[in-house]
Amino acid sequence: MNYWLMKSEPSECSIDDLAQAPGQQLPWVGVRNYQARNFMRDQMQLGDGVLFYHSSCPKPEQIGIAGLARVASPAYPDATQFDPASPYFDAKATVESPRWLHVDVRFERKTRLLSLAELRAEPRLASMRLLQPGSRLSITPVTPDEWSVILSLLG
Repeated sequence: MNYWLMKSEPSECSIDDLAQAPGQQLPWVGVRNYQARNFMRDQMQLGDGVLFYHSSCPKPEQIGIAGLARVASPAYPDATQFDPASPYFDAKATVESPRWLHVDVRFERKTRLLSLAELRAEPRLASMRLLQPGSRLSITPVTPDEWSVILSLLG
């Protein structure tokens, strides 16, 4: 099993939106970074653990891990790349040769918000990819040790 941190802007899709979705499952649309896409395509597996991270919030204290989810599908083409009305439209993508993929994620539980400040203050997470300078990927791997530390911080 692998573990992942997946960032979402709550104004677009929050942990509450995932909890209220039909079957408590949603496609993780809109990833437009090749490295993040490749994580979904090449490494994510059904049942992998997901730290659902709220990013780009109006107030810095609203940024952090807001819940837990699971990868609920293999990677498949993100339909938003083909929709000219979508903010995720990609004119170079075709149905025959899609450029962008996504996975479905399934809600597990909402947690207290584990803030970015709390994550940074935990010495056992010093090497976590999220906390490295310049880390902006929307999907990053989480080590089993980091997963355990975060679960212990969440209680």
